[in-house]
Amino acid sequence: MSMSHLYGKDEDSDGVEMENFEITDWDLQNEFNPNRRKHFQTKDEAIYGMWADRDSDDERPSFGGKRSRDYTAPVNFISAGIRKPAAEEKSDSESDGEKQTRREDLPKEFEARKLKTGGNFKTSQRIFAGGIKSNTDFGSWERHTKGIGQKLLQKMGYVPGRGLGKNAQGIIAPIEAKQRKGKGAVGAYGSERTKQSIQDFPVVDSEEEEEKEFQREMGQWRKDPSGAKKKLKYSYKTVEELKATGKGGKSLSAPHKEISQVKVIDMTGREQKVYYSYSQIANKHNIPGEATGQGGKEEKPQGFVLPELEHNLQLLIDMTEQEIIQNDRQLQYEKDMVVNLTHELEKLSEVLEREETAIYNLSKVLETVEECERRMQPNCEDPMTLEECARIFEMLQEKYYEEYKMSEKSDLSVAIVYPLMKDYLKDWNPLRDPTYGIDIMGKWKNLLEEGHLSHSAHDAAMDPYHRLLWETWLPFVRNIISQWQPRNCSPMVDFIDHWVHLVPVWILDNILDQLIFPKLQKEVENWNPLTDTVPIHSWIHPWLPLMQSRLEPLYSPIRNKLSNALQKWHPSDSSAKLILQPWREVFSPGSWEAFMVKNIVPKLGMCLNEFLINPHQQHMDVFHWVSDWETMLSLSSFVGLFEKQFFPKWIQVLCSWLSDNPNYEEITKWYLGWKSMFSDVVLAHPAIKDKFNEALDIMNRAVSSSVGE
Repeated sequence: MSMSHLYGKDEDSDGVEMENFEITDWDLQNEFNPNRRKHFQTKDEAIYGMWADRDSDDERPSFGGKRSRDYTAPVNFISAGIRKPAAEEKSDSESDGEKQTRREDLPKEFEARKLKTGGNFKTSQRIFAGGIKSNTDFGSWERHTKGIGQKLLQKMGYVPGRGLGKNAQGIIAPIEAKQRKGKGAVGAYGSERTKQSIQDFPVVDSEEEEEKEFQREMGQWRKDPSGAKKKLKYSYKTVEELKATGKGGKSLSAPHKEISQVKVIDMTGREQKVYYSYSQIANKHNIPGEATGQGGKEEKPQGFVLPELEHNLQLLIDMTEQEIIQNDRQLQYEKDMVVNLTHELEKLSEVLEREETAIYNLSKVLETVEECERRMQPNCEDPMTLEECARIFEMLQEKYYEEYKMSEKSDLSVAIVYPLMKDYLKDWNPLRDPTYGIDIMGKWKNLLEEGHLSHSAHDAAMDPYHRLLWETWLPFVRNIISQWQPRNCSPMVDFIDHWVHLVPVWILDNILDQLIFPKLQKEVENWNPLTDTVPIHSWIHPWLPLMQSRLEPLYSPIRNKLSNALQKWHPSDSSAKLILQPWREVFSPGSWEAFMVKNIVPKLGMCLNEFLINPHQQHMDVFHWVSDWETMLSLSSFVGLFEKQFFPKWIQVLCSWLSDNPNYEEITKWYLGWKSMFSDVVLAHPAIKDKFNEALDIMNRAVSSSVGE
């Protein structure tokens, strides 16, 4: 496709089409159309130029009639002037000479004059643009109305031919609109001001003219053009305000090192300024001569200006302020340091005092220990006693408790107390004097024991009191137990009962398990119930409160030996009951019942089986032998013996007696006599009750049959 319609084209001698890249008017008009699309200018674009409202549909021509409008958009009013009537348009075509003549014929009251406000307004700002003809035609449109507008203006002081406003400074002619040539930005085609705006509002558009005006005024620095001397306002800061600003203000939001090293170049004013901290920018309006006037406009520079001197003075002031602030900070820091050092000095003084007290106490403890060591020597004139040593330890615990706790009590006790305790117990016999040393040992328990609750010897071995007993007291106990005879149990039991509250649990367990029990076990093995005259319970049962379940392993051998001894026993021998009765509550119920059923019940049943029942001549020895074991046997075992071995024979004898014309009174007495031989517990048993009821029924039937005959 050829691009000649966009850039223009030429043909060379060979007829080849060439593109021309020169900039044409069409290029300038379409410089904002990079795609070079054909665009049809709308009515709004012709009026408003680049400020016209456009959408994507405006890029192409419309072939479908009117485009829909957005009635929700805000209404924009742009003044385009007032269309003049034909007569006025004709008056505009008159020559400039005629207009000049009209201006000369104006009354004097329309001439320029100075207002009270001090401003000078040009004639064109106070007269009508139409001149005399405009004055005569002014308000001509009111011939079509009732003329109320002209009347209202006259009531408010309006004079025809003069400008509006209190001082007649207004203009009547409407603002003219000037269409831009192309679609470029504002100012792209030069000045766009109309003749009317240039005439009514003359301004200096050139920066060079403005600079000349500024230089001209600078040359008159000796005299103030306004004629009034303006006083410079200085802002002062006291040292307290400066300190307060330095502590909490914005000027010292950064460290001093950063403030002093930052270089700031201010190019916001007429001249370039250099600051050495950001705080100077925030406070630059406090510097005399840099404050802005009313309305935000900068005042004109003074006649006598020395910026270098002002800069140096300001720099010195800033440096002085920074120095004051830094000195204040340093002073505050030193004060805080003094307070901290004062508190630290007080704390160190307290620590020093405590340390001196601790040193004094330790020295006293050391002197006491050295004195004890001196008196522990073999050749000492006043040797240390155990009671005196206990008093020394009590004094150390009361007066120097901290040092006493810090010291190794085990080392002190080993070095001082152990030798004294061994010497104190060297002639002691626990079986002869079981209470010897209990009081003094109680004191050492309170002084040395650390309260170990563990039953383990390994855990409690480090306790000073436990070690004292283990190394000094227990050896004497071991020695005496090794020589002790178990059948003589009372002295040993009394000794342990006296010392049980002073002996730790693990040491007591060691004594009972390792020393006492082996001796008892060996003695039980050597015991013979048939030959020994001393009952075994007399030297075993006293240990029950101390050893309790520890004696369980001894019960089985004892039962075996008793069972062997009862093999040839006869119920007529009452000594067996005396030997077995103490063990009824010691053995478990099951073990006791099994022992009775195995060794005693068969012997009693044999006796009842051999027992003869003779109403005429009755021997009761066998019955009494069996009845004596009622408290030793269980109720079921005892009732079973009589139910199986006694009552069958007894009822048979009763039936035989009743069949031989008996004396019923004698039978009744015989019945009641046997019934009285049993205890109430036995009679209440259902089996025994049934047997006696059976006998009573037999007797009643016999009596009834005899009466019937």
